[in-house]
Amino acid sequence: MKVKTTRSKVNTFSNVGRARNSYPDGYFLDLTFHNAPCLYLVEVELHNHDVYGHIGEQILRFGISSETDKYKMKKTLLSEIEKDGKKQQKLQEFFEKSRYSNMNELMDKVIYENKPAAIIVIDEATDELFHVMAQLTMSTEVIEVQTYVSGNKKLHRFSPFKGEIMTDLPSDIDADELDTIVAPAREDGFREEFMKNNCWFAIRISGAMLDKIKYIAAYQVAPVSAITYLAEVEKIEKYKDTNKYIVHFREGTLRRINKISLGKKKGLAPQAPRYSSYKTIMKADTLDDLWE
Repeated sequence: MKVKTTRSKVNTFSNVGRARNSYPDGYFLDLTFHNAPCLYLVEVELHNHDVYGHIGEQILRFGISSETDKYKMKKTLLSEIEKDGKKQQKLQEFFEKSRYSNMNELMDKVIYENKPAAIIVIDEATDELFHVMAQLTMSTEVIEVQTYVSGNKKLHRFSPFKGEIMTDLPSDIDADELDTIVAPAREDGFREEFMKNNCWFAIRISGAMLDKIKYIAAYQVAPVSAITYLAEVEKIEKYKDTNKYIVHFREGTLRRINKISLGKKKGLAPQAPRYSSYKTIMKADTLDDLWE
């Protein structure tokens, strides 16, 4: 749920100790997971901005402000929500399915108990940007947005926020149930890393899923074209200085499962990591049972 503000001032300090104002371009209250809501501070940027001196420093200031100005942040968000009936209705629907019963309780969770994260909206996500993000302690997601103009028409191309989580999720599966990452694997890498070294890399994983993934399943690409093996996850770590991760398996848990092959629906073969639930995978016959 987007909470647009009038660039409410948040006091922070720069790396040389001078008092400075930080103005988030907006706040995004993510209600995807009923039991794990998250607050994001939004920063809109251009790829030609100084990645280190501007973008990186801004996210660093956000991280500091999320620790020092919690009360001001909560007051700002509550004030904006109180003005908007649609946001209040959406929150009521959320409360009906979650463990939270009111706005104060929800705000205390996402501001005081959890650490807010950041979203960078940018026209081009470069390797340099991801390198800087890898050095930051504040969890940061990137949304790439590009606009093309032809005459009087505009075409917007963007990567949906958490699109890899919610896209094609069956209506009978709640996002809170997602606990398994399904990774496509070619034969050589599958044999060497997945089977011998009990790990898999370099995987793009949504920051929101890092604490939720308990299992990893291997989808062997053609000619196998099926999910064949599954393992419990021991830990997930950053893969070098990138925005990708390495998943380590719990020793002795890698096992073959009943083959889950392609079904009748087209386009379901994973081209990149996708998410499902352990219980759904264990009773599935084809990929049609996992994704719409």
